Parts: sequence; C-alpha cells; structure tokens
Amino acid sequence: MIISKKKINVAILDDYQNVSHTFANWDKLGKEIELDVFNEYIGKEKSLSNILFKYDVLCLMRERTPLPEELIDKLPNLKLVITSGMWNASVDVNALKKRNIIFCGTDTKVHSTAELAWALIMNSWRGLQTEIQNMQNGKWQTTIGKGLKGNTLGIFGLGKQGKQVANFGKAFGMRVIAWSHNLKKEECEEVDVECVSCNDLFSLSDILTVHTRLSDRTRGFIDKTKFKIMKKEAIIVNTSRGPIIKEQDLIDSLNNGTISFAALDVYDQEPLPKDHILRKTKNTILTPHIGYVSFEVYENFFSGYFLAIEAFLNKKPINLIN
Repeated sequence: MIISKKKINVAILDDYQNVSHTFANWDKLGKEIELDVFNEYIGKEKSLSNILFKYDVLCLMRERTPLPEELIDKLPNLKLVITSGMWNASVDVNALKKRNIIFCGTDTKVHSTAELAWALIMNSWRGLQTEIQNMQNGKWQTTIGKGLKGNTLGIFGLGKQGKQVANFGKAFGMRVIAWSHNLKKEECEEVDVECVSCNDLFSLSDILTVHTRLSDRTRGFIDKTKFKIMKKEAIIVNTSRGPIIKEQDLIDSLNNGTISFAALDVYDQEPLPKDHILRKTKNTILTPHIGYVSFEVYENFFSGYFLAIEAFLNKKPINLIN
C-alpha cells in the first residue's frame, strides 16, 4: 500500500498586489505544499489565530502583520516563519526560539526606499502635487517652487538609506548634515557629510528626512518640541517608520504652521484607515508605504520565500535569523 506524504500548509500574508505567482513558480513545490495567498490585510482580525491555525509555514511581508508571542503560542503547527528581508521588528524572535520554530529571511535591495524619499523631497519642495492637480483642474501656474541648491538637507540616521539620500543631496548642490544617537563624526567624514548636534539637525534643516530604525529610543522622538525648533518653511519626510514621529504633534504642527509640509510613506497604523485624519490634513503628501515596493525588491522577496521553503523541505534551512 502506498501512503501519500502529507503536504505542509503554507500561507503568504499581505500580498496586496497579488504577485506571489508572478515572482516564483510555486508549481515546482506543488507535490509538497498547499499554498494559500492572502491578498488583504488580516492582522487586526480578532480571529487571526483561527485563520492561521493550520499553517506550518508563514511568509511575512515586512511588518504588515505582526507576529507577537501571544499569537505564536496559538499556532501549534507552526514550524517555519519567513520574513522579507533579514530583519522584522514586529516578530517576537524569542518566542519563536522557545518553540524551536525556524525564523529566516530573504535577500533584499535597499535603493528603492532612498529613491522614493528623494522623489517625495522633490515633489514637496517644488510644489509638484499642487501643480499636477491644478493641471487636471484646468488651471495654470499657481505656485512658485523652490530650488534645492544651497539649501540644507538634514538626515536623521546615516545608514545605508541615509547615505544614498546624502549622495542625492550633494549631487543637487545641497549642504548635507546628519545626526543620530550612535552616529560618529568619523562616519560622517567618510561620506563627506557634516556631523551636527541633535538640536542643529532640527534647527538648521530646510528638509529633514528620517532614515533611522524604530526602537525604544526613537519611538516618538520627533515631537512638538522638535517641530518648534525647526524652520517654519521646513519640510519633513518619513520613509522609515511612522511611530518615530508623534503623529498628533505632526498634525498639530502642520495645521498651525509650525512647519510647512510633511511627506509620509509610513504611519502608526497600516494600512492607514480610510477615514484617518492624516488623509485630511493640509500640506501633506501621503504614499501607502511603497518605499520597498518595486519590481526588483519583490523579485528578491517572493523568490526568497520559495528558496527558504525549498531549503526547509530539504532540511537545510537558509538565511537564518534566530
């Protein structure tokens, strides 16, 4: 008698654009896995543990659906968790380790977020959003844009993303300054960026762009006290993580003219609710966390899921995080 091998259940979460099958040939694993793809956000469902109960493998897209200990403990079949990239702050790594659940990641590319940050800077500083809308409404030349050359670009966090944006700024003839909690003067000198104090970063920047990680130290770090020392004409751009900026303080500062503009790709709550106040706040450009949403990045992420599962089935897991 032939006993068929039990397939493992695999879930890909939060594939908003429905591209899982575009970037990986899942048919190659068809005899070994049962694959379900979730195209809508289910992270706030009270019954999330019931939805995910049967799965042996979860594939997480960045930090869209959190995986805290409380949820992990309700998933008895879970054996493998794969995150896109090699870091995911919304996963309780220790809880996975306690359960001997393998946690691994995928390759990634970092250029797309820096490119989006620069696009938001250009759009905000030149007032493109207004003029694009005006053209659709039949109007002609209603604003006066500003040039970047000679203005000061402040970078909060001079890691891989921050360095790329610094290079963009220098190419446009800007003065580039940087600060973060652990940033050393020598690191700035290596890339020809001025190392300044925290106070100077906020007071001197015409454009302030955020590229630091979210941590206990950076959560809510940019608040009303920081906005008050910024120039009234200044703009702030955030493509890192929403909670680094105190959301209500930002909204108040925009509404009362403490700063002039904000361009945001990240938020405290994602997806951003349809009726969220930020959608109605003046002097903003909002994008739906698309810094990493590019063809090249997705190619790495989804093919990375496939390779990680294939390696797991061969009992040779790759890209281990825990």
